[in-house]
Amino acid sequence: MRSVWLWIAVAVCSLCSVASMVRRGSSDGFEKPRENKILDNELRASKVSMVPLTLIHGADSKGAVCLDGTLPGYHLDHGFGSGANSWLIHLEGGGWCNNQSSCVFRKTTRRGSSKFMEKALNFTGILSNKPQENPDFFNWNRIKLRYCDGASFSGDSQDEGSQTFYRGKRIWQAAMEEFMSVGMQKAEQALLSGCSAGGLASILHCDDFRERLPLSTKVKCLSDAGMFLDAVDVSGGRSLRNMYQGVVTVQNLQKDLSSACTNHLDPTSCFFPQNLVSDIKTPMFLLNSAYDSWQVRHSLAPSPADPRGVWEHCKSDISRCNSSQLQFLQEFRKQMVLALNSFSASPQNGLFINSCFTHCQSEIQDTWFTQDSPKLNGKRVAESVGDWYFDRTNNVKAIDCPYCEALCLLGLLVGFGKNLKQDIRDMD
Repeated sequence: MRSVWLWIAVAVCSLCSVASMVRRGSSDGFEKPRENKILDNELRASKVSMVPLTLIHGADSKGAVCLDGTLPGYHLDHGFGSGANSWLIHLEGGGWCNNQSSCVFRKTTRRGSSKFMEKALNFTGILSNKPQENPDFFNWNRIKLRYCDGASFSGDSQDEGSQTFYRGKRIWQAAMEEFMSVGMQKAEQALLSGCSAGGLASILHCDDFRERLPLSTKVKCLSDAGMFLDAVDVSGGRSLRNMYQGVVTVQNLQKDLSSACTNHLDPTSCFFPQNLVSDIKTPMFLLNSAYDSWQVRHSLAPSPADPRGVWEHCKSDISRCNSSQLQFLQEFRKQMVLALNSFSASPQNGLFINSCFTHCQSEIQDTWFTQDSPKLNGKRVAESVGDWYFDRTNNVKAIDCPYCEALCLLGLLVGFGKNLKQDIRDMD
């Protein structure tokens, strides 16, 4: 009976995630039909101001360059009114490269070269400038720092043979210097956030971000979908550990990782957030799904670990998982909750761990703040993060059970979910 309720709960969470993303589209992995996307793009073009790309000129003289040697870039939407002296820095995600060939390939994409980056972006979710979409941070100075180093803004080396530059650490430093020069040095409030690989980067750089700002500045950090676990995959191996080991090796990250961690663990382990978050001194908020869709597809059940394709349907539509697969996912959830125990014990830290099958919730308007956004303890993600940042509520720590949120939504979503068609792509 327990497995039946788990199936119902996780299936409905999947419908919840798909429902909101199919309605408005998402950068997370759910696409609308092409004709709807074209229409929406035309509508947005007339109503939404696009935020232009700014290259960090002079960064190359400091060795702060993308994988292909081009200048790093960012998008800045200036703050106004009461938010004129508040700054939100959001670190872009996009996976990692873990060997020379994958890093060389990224040089031909926006993940490794500013030549291929969009010249302007629409800011939504935590980056939106509309109070009805982003009630607490809409009038802050909001920056999206583009990701083009392949190692979560870490690394300081290069491969001479292929002329590939692993300079994520220098990009981080050059970007912080740039932001300080355009006004962040006077920040009264600051929040470092990031999604996916950028969520990991916000963990890696949180304390450094604090140290760069005046002591009088209120500084906190948010990691969205950055809680990547050193989990066993469906074949009994450790696919994500193997990937991370490649990232650490090819970019020579050993010297750049936390010494508090490397003093007692191997370098690869010190690229995993579960071994880092409890040692961060700056207040941090972890926003994550307990059934993170990226980790299910790429860490728990990647194709090499599932050569017969037994997990193919389950990992792209969690409502199609059988009872043993759902139990495997439940064990993953338990591992995540256990990994958060020490972090959660600190009163300065915050949590929002829900049960929807999704990845990255702060950038997507549907999951960040709409009328029907997912809630825990009666609060949407944006409300929970705001309560935590502004100290409006003590102990902002919400971890969804495997069933409760889904069962509350069951009557609302079953009818709508029957006719949904999923069109899934991988974000990273």
